[in-house]
Amino acid sequence: MRPFDRLAATLGLLALLVIPARASAQSVLRDAETENLFRDISREMIVSAGLDPRSVQIILIGDPSINAFVTGGQNIFIHSGLLIAADNVNEVQGVIAHEIGHIAGGHNVRFGEGAGAATGISLLSLVGAAAAVALGAGEAGMALLGLGTAAAQNKFLSFTRDQESRADQAGAKYLGAAGVSGKGSIAFFQKLLGQEFRLAIRQTNEYARTHPLSGTRISNLEDVYFKDPAWNKPSDPALQARFLRVRGKLIGFVDSPAQVMIRFPVSDGSDAAHVARAYAWHRSAYPDRATAETDTLLRKLPRDPYVLELKGQILLESGRVDAAVPVLRDAVKYAPGEPLIQTLLGHALISGETTADYAEAEPLLKKAIARDRENPFAWYQLGVIYNHKGDTSRAALAAAERYSLEGNAKGAAANAIIALAGLPRGTPDWLRADDIALAAKDELGNKKRR
Repeated sequence: MRPFDRLAATLGLLALLVIPARASAQSVLRDAETENLFRDISREMIVSAGLDPRSVQIILIGDPSINAFVTGGQNIFIHSGLLIAADNVNEVQGVIAHEIGHIAGGHNVRFGEGAGAATGISLLSLVGAAAAVALGAGEAGMALLGLGTAAAQNKFLSFTRDQESRADQAGAKYLGAAGVSGKGSIAFFQKLLGQEFRLAIRQTNEYARTHPLSGTRISNLEDVYFKDPAWNKPSDPALQARFLRVRGKLIGFVDSPAQVMIRFPVSDGSDAAHVARAYAWHRSAYPDRATAETDTLLRKLPRDPYVLELKGQILLESGRVDAAVPVLRDAVKYAPGEPLIQTLLGHALISGETTADYAEAEPLLKKAIARDRENPFAWYQLGVIYNHKGDTSRAALAAAERYSLEGNAKGAAANAIIALAGLPRGTPDWLRADDIALAAKDELGNKKRR
């Protein structure tokens, strides 16, 4: 994990935020435009699965491998490498549909069924966090299972292959119900099949794998997709354009600036190329060239909140706070429901260090947290405001929230106790501080016992 004090430098565009330890131990990439795209391309599939779109989170992880998995309730994790490897939005929808199949099938809960059957034969075959394997974390996760008896392994592997097959079929059903073609799903499995051949890791013995062979999965899915009325339906051009820009932004963030310039030369005038180059120039400390890229887009899309957000971030991180604030105000104006953009504007205002700026930032940050409580940087900024006002109890509560999200139980407990001492007993803030203190103490106690 990158230190928390470096998060400010990347918050607006692709912020590396530490999400709760219960969800993932990897870095999470937070970006308003990307998360909005995920919501829009998955909503109908989630509804068709009988789930509530507000309860299903799709989270981007900073990992170059091509992978996706579900864990921790209704959370879908997509690796950055998968998003970059996809050629079109339909391929990403195919992956998401499969993961929704895991959620709707209760596979994160039913993992115990497969584990229980295997442990009845041999406890040694289930050493470590094997749940990640059952939920789509890939063949590499088999290393977590240890070297138990062949009978136990075969029992467990059979169970996970069955879950993967069920998720494939369920995902195909949800794609069809949403009127989305399965061509992207097939195309992505073909990518995986090609990768297996290139890396010489393809196992012909399906019974030694956590997942069915890619060729088998393609064959089984083609029988379903070819009959679906949506098979020949093209992807929505608007969604595809949004996907390409999101992917370009991600490439600008994760690749070296030199690689970005090779992949998106100056001759490329696409929206994706402009945002990728803007981020590459920004990372190379050429703010004027970076803002020139965003200005080119803004001449075409003057009310685009995500381009305004990017320009504001570049200006802010280049030390031009006064220029960044009005740009970010426009970004919030055109996307009033985006908590990450609100947080970035709040951060810019706090950087001005005036009473009027603090007064403008406070309601913005409260709105951002009301929509997205799991944003440690927003809690940090709100704590700065409370501290400036002399409200040490609420500053401590904000710090407790932040430390809790970062997985720092000791910091969460200490600050929650400070907050409890100064807040009126029985108020919502006092009750929240009490909850954090109890949870942190339990976590510390569990660590001590281990």
